[in-house]
Amino acid sequence: MRNLKVLSLLLAPVMFAACGDNDSDFASRPSGDSSSSGKSNSSVALATPCKTETEDNCEYGELVDDRDGQTYKTVVIGKQTWMAENLNYAYTGVPYKNEDYKSDFTSWCYKNDASNCTKYGRLYTWAAAMDSVGEWSTNGKGCGYRTECSPTYPVRGICPEGWHLPTKTEIETLLAVVGGQLTACKMLKSTDGWFDSGNGTDAFGFSALPAGRERDALFFYDEGKQAYFWSSTGNSSGGAIPMTAYYADDVLYSSTGAFKYLGYSVRCVKD
Repeated sequence: MRNLKVLSLLLAPVMFAACGDNDSDFASRPSGDSSSSGKSNSSVALATPCKTETEDNCEYGELVDDRDGQTYKTVVIGKQTWMAENLNYAYTGVPYKNEDYKSDFTSWCYKNDASNCTKYGRLYTWAAAMDSVGEWSTNGKGCGYRTECSPTYPVRGICPEGWHLPTKTEIETLLAVVGGQLTACKMLKSTDGWFDSGNGTDAFGFSALPAGRERDALFFYDEGKQAYFWSSTGNSSGGAIPMTAYYADDVLYSSTGAFKYLGYSVRCVKD
């Protein structure tokens, strides 16, 4: 298994903060990152795990999205407050085009099954996650596929008011707080739903579910095996930085980016 992974890393591009390998992403030079937090990982203090098989002492809260009334669980991890569920806001009114494929949608349920939106939340293109049309804020306006942009951080994007799409640096801070690259996946993955023996300990209440990914509302991959979360950090006209959890590994591999037209999950962090 390890040899196969090493080979896949050499032959196929992978993503930043990726637990394992991936077959849809590309390598390009990462750009510099601005962050609303401005924190360096070297100074981040480790958080104490708050959840075990028998006790749950995590600091939870509740977020109500005023746009559609949906309620989300939130959790404090270190000095950050994260959504503990994937966003499920139905962002469907902006036209989408990739090569010859066109639709009126920029977010989807896995396999276009509404029950999967209830289970996993929706899958968004990077342009949708960034709110590239500027419906709720101008911080990510114009940030879409084949477009290089300079967003103003923090980028609210598709997140509810008072929340924003995390930067690469904020994701790095999360990983550092829960113990670093060698243990972060195990700590952040949910305790069920993952393929084979890939369940995590969910030691900080983040509860990452294996929602998979989407391309053009026609092809869906990796349910049960991987979770993908967009950041607001782009690294080329065609790519942006995600965080990915893989069922078969707990080690985080540093890499570069993913195609912006793919549909990934969104977890927002509090302003």
